[in-house]
Amino acid sequence: MSAALSVRALSKRFGELQALRDVSFDVDAGELVAVIGPNGAGKTTLLSIIAGLQAPTAGTVSRGADEVGWVPQQPALYTKLSVAENLALFAHLEKVGDPRAAVERMLEQTDLRDRASERVGRLSGGNRQRVNVALGLIGDPPVLALDEPSAALDPAQRERLWAFIGGLARAERAVLFSTHNVAEAQRYAGRVIVLANGRMLFDGPPLVLLREVGEDEHGDLERALVRFLAQRAVTAQAGER
Repeated sequence: MSAALSVRALSKRFGELQALRDVSFDVDAGELVAVIGPNGAGKTTLLSIIAGLQAPTAGTVSRGADEVGWVPQQPALYTKLSVAENLALFAHLEKVGDPRAAVERMLEQTDLRDRASERVGRLSGGNRQRVNVALGLIGDPPVLALDEPSAALDPAQRERLWAFIGGLARAERAVLFSTHNVAEAQRYAGRVIVLANGRMLFDGPPLVLLREVGEDEHGDLERALVRFLAQRAVTAQAGER
């Protein structure tokens, strides 16, 4: 069975800055994959290239922009329009074959039908983010890329959002998300990809990353990530000598 998404030897340079360096991985349908790492690691650059917002300097992505739903950290919503009007507008922008049916589908999938006529500017942060995710799904893409999807939400709102995103993965959509909240990656992701200085240092289940630094299954993934990155830095320095 072929992967839902294949990234091969992806690199991105901005002038003298090498934002990504030869990154390769696959994501299967139904997988929920977290991209983690320090600030400036290349997480947003990676996701935005996968979503087709910018071109790589080198490498390939198996999906076109129309096959990847993009959910940016800052919601691209029109606050004076209703939920349904936002969905209809984006359905037309995405050139969806049947915009009305797409709006109905997303209202159902996101459990926003009761909010359909409400102006987005009056919604809670959690409901606004659900609309943001719905816009990324309006074209029914097989892959969804989310950049820090829960960054501005309170704990209860995050819980509801992750229940929804987990449902998307269980429905055989490939979901790739970045987060600075490593505990979220540990709790919800089946796999984590660790980036640092544009390089992919790890790709595997959270438990394997924990074991890399001597933690058991009950260990703290954030602490393990800090130790892992420190160890890799020491190894890199030793290799340069």
